[in-house]
Amino acid sequence: MDIGAKIKAIRLQRGLTQEELASRCELTKGYISQLENDIASPSIATLIDILNILGVSLQDFFTEVKEEKIVFGKNDFFESENGDGTSVWLIPNSQKNEMEPIMLCLPEGGCSDVRMPFEGEEFGFVLEGRIEIVCDGGKFVYKAKKGEAFYIDGKYEHVIKNTASSNSRIIWVTTPSNF
Repeated sequence: MDIGAKIKAIRLQRGLTQEELASRCELTKGYISQLENDIASPSIATLIDILNILGVSLQDFFTEVKEEKIVFGKNDFFESENGDGTSVWLIPNSQKNEMEPIMLCLPEGGCSDVRMPFEGEEFGFVLEGRIEIVCDGGKFVYKAKKGEAFYIDGKYEHVIKNTASSNSRIIWVTTPSNF
């Protein structure tokens, strides 16, 4: 880790000159310059003082930030059976996230697995076809077609049935993740 460059980057983010940082830390501008150019190394106590002035904890300073992958393609997806159809998991390892998006693909007349009640919510958008959301063993039936969305409280047991004469595809997002 290049300590000097990191101190400089944070100092510049905070809009401070070397002279302002030095003054606040009771150091010289020359010493701050030497630190930033890796000519000198600060003691732990001096580094902590500098970071306190910059508003950064020692732990955060030394934590390496990895660039997180945010765009996923077909090579990242995986499929699993879901009733008569297929769930396409769109985000790998999404169970660690707050939302878990899948694409549910149901053949003509097909039905998803029964979704048991859970503490959360679900959102769906019908990309293709027509579906019924059957709740509480058939007490409630809701219909949706291509271009329509649904939103359901997770406290209801439900299944999704394809009522189209062709395949249906649904983007289905659960929060918190629990697929």
